[in-house]
Amino acid sequence: MAEKKKNQKIVSASSGKQVSAKSAKNATVKKAAPVGNATGLRVGAVILWVLAIGFEVLALLLLTQKINLPFLSPLVNAVIALVLDLGCVIAGSLMWKKANDYDPASEKNKLKFWLWNNLGFIMAIVAFLPFIILVLTNKNLDKKSKTIATVAAVVALLIGGLVSYEWNPVSQEDLQHYQNYIEGDVYWTKSGGVFHTHADCQHLGNSAELIQGSVDEAFAANKNRPCKTCLKKDDIPTYEEAKAAADTTPADTTAGE
Repeated sequence: MAEKKKNQKIVSASSGKQVSAKSAKNATVKKAAPVGNATGLRVGAVILWVLAIGFEVLALLLLTQKINLPFLSPLVNAVIALVLDLGCVIAGSLMWKKANDYDPASEKNKLKFWLWNNLGFIMAIVAFLPFIILVLTNKNLDKKSKTIATVAAVVALLIGGLVSYEWNPVSQEDLQHYQNYIEGDVYWTKSGGVFHTHADCQHLGNSAELIQGSVDEAFAANKNRPCKTCLKKDDIPTYEEAKAAADTTPADTTAGE
């Protein structure tokens, strides 16, 4: 592993403390379990999503005046409930995404993989779409209340859906691929989304501080894309290249002969 650039500071991902060039050079990867408590985050996400649905129900009851609160109008109270609904949806989705950084799902079953990674997106739909349908089909609401409440719910649905959608899901196979190939620590920056196998990589030349850690720790920090320059230097294929090569490898026709 190459040594760090002059004036660069390398920080351990696990301790947050600065490490020396020697320790960065000699560090090795311990193939431990994924970093962080994925189960706790997922439980927290589910609790928040249940609260979101509760606020959705509350918003409908307030708007239809099945529940009356003092001081503010039913419409304003309903919109406030929708805002709280959105807050719970987003917080739960962010926790769910973080849990998937710690413990990615397998992509062997494509549908299950998509559903697992986008459960937050699905919950955003559940937390607002029923409200929209029930408001639009309610004949007792005045046109103004129906329009404002519907627009508020649609905007909340769009915001919650965009934040909750997993645009770049990472699979367990992706993580295992780099665990198998990379035998040393990797490096990344706080603002970047890429990890490097070399601290002196040309793309890190302007970085004053590097974070050092295992591949597991890089993925847990949402740094799950490798630097292709580093991989080329180490003659390591990307996960996509390895998967494509495996898919095009002819089947063994001699089996059973």
